Amino acid sequence: MEMKFAWVTLNVTDVERSLAFYQNLLGLEIDRRMKPSPDLELVFLGKGETKIELVERPDNSAIPCGSGLSIGFEVPSLKDMTRRLGELGIPVHSGPFEPDPHIRFLYVEDPDGLRVQLVENIQA
Repeated sequence: MEMKFAWVTLNVTDVERSLAFYQNLLGLEIDRRMKPSPDLELVFLGKGETKIELVERPDNSAIPCGSGLSIGFEVPSLKDMTRRLGELGIPVHSGPFEPDPHIRFLYVEDPDGLRVQLVENIQA
């Protein structure tokens, strides 16, 4: 049986700040938003098969983000995305890198310090 990857859960300290990052920079739309209890809010982002789940609860400030973890998004143009980063005041964490003639990428950090890779696949 083949399984599908459904979502990645990100524990965030401020759901509104994280929503602004993922919506404004990456254009991810809210799929579902719920508040199952007064101190817990869940937001699923993305319209495709794979989603990002943002979870905000009072104790999230104590949850460290893994230093070896990143999530990646394919972008049509890294040059255009770099311009967009400047417009939004989001600094480049590292890169751009071009390990071979078919791919280039850079990293930024989300509001809670998670590295987000923005990658352009270059057609031959």
